[in-house]
Amino acid sequence: MKNLLLCCDWGTTSFRLRLVNIPDQEIIGEILSADGVALVYDAWKAVEEGEEDKQRFFLNHLNRQIALLASQLNIHLDIVPIVISGMASSSIGIYEVPYAVLPFNSDGGQVNVRRIDSNENFLHEILLISGIRSDDDVMRGEETQWIGLTGLLKLPVQDTIFIFPGTHSKHLYVKKQQLVDFQTFMTGEIFRIVSSHSILKESIEISVLPDFTDEELKGFCSGVRDSLEMSVLKALFRVRTNQLFEKLDKKENALYLSGLLIGSEIKHLLDEIDAQLVLCSGNNLYELYKLALEQLHLADRTTIVSPEIADKASVAGQIKIFQNQNLLLNNINL
Repeated sequence: MKNLLLCCDWGTTSFRLRLVNIPDQEIIGEILSADGVALVYDAWKAVEEGEEDKQRFFLNHLNRQIALLASQLNIHLDIVPIVISGMASSSIGIYEVPYAVLPFNSDGGQVNVRRIDSNENFLHEILLISGIRSDDDVMRGEETQWIGLTGLLKLPVQDTIFIFPGTHSKHLYVKKQQLVDFQTFMTGEIFRIVSSHSILKESIEISVLPDFTDEELKGFCSGVRDSLEMSVLKALFRVRTNQLFEKLDKKENALYLSGLLIGSEIKHLLDEIDAQLVLCSGNNLYELYKLALEQLHLADRTTIVSPEIADKASVAGQIKIFQNQNLLLNNINL
């Protein structure tokens, strides 16, 4: 059991728990759900008050997920430690851990953590990982992915911008193996809001990712190109007129909207002429971001991280931080 680690990536809108063998970083099993931190926090607010109650509420939810994973694998997981990154360390999570600050080294040694001891109700020691802040931005989770990537891949040594697509996409600026700045783009959240709660919802039909036809992808490319020629606020109404004038069908139009927003996110990279780019995306957005980079003629200086490697990056980063923190703790106790 000493070689096993529970790795939890708990984001705003998603939850992922994996049992990992530390020496070879093999993922033995996993649980995926839409029970993100925001959803669990809202559920707690509906029934409880008080910071101690909040921590207990989150740990009870985590206990149920661990029990589900144990049942799925037919394995006993009591006392296996758990390391958690993402929004679980925020003010709406288990316990708020102060942000680390820039510049931030790729070995993860500057990360802030909170240790939570096991007890009779929760039989796992927890290492809760903080995020990073700049003067005007914050992130929790992507820094752990970045730390993991530096160990998994031989990455460019020159100035590099890492692109992490998502609900809140992050662009990480790295110089000499140090994270020196980052930017957040609300690309995924704006797509969800516009496609579900605006007048444009009647003009689109969302396909199952990433199963797109060639015609739908032409709509996406058209959106990327239009993002270069006009402001996003003006271009958004094209989604309505595309459907009204029967220029695109509803599925093609949904891809047009996606291209418009992704293009608006990444077009500033055209000005970063001296930087290498690294795209790190899971399967759900990989093809779209790759295609958008091609449309903007940025592919020649972009390293494309496969979805399989991107999928392992968080685990690799969590293991590195867990081992570094244990080594630090052992040295303190000598």
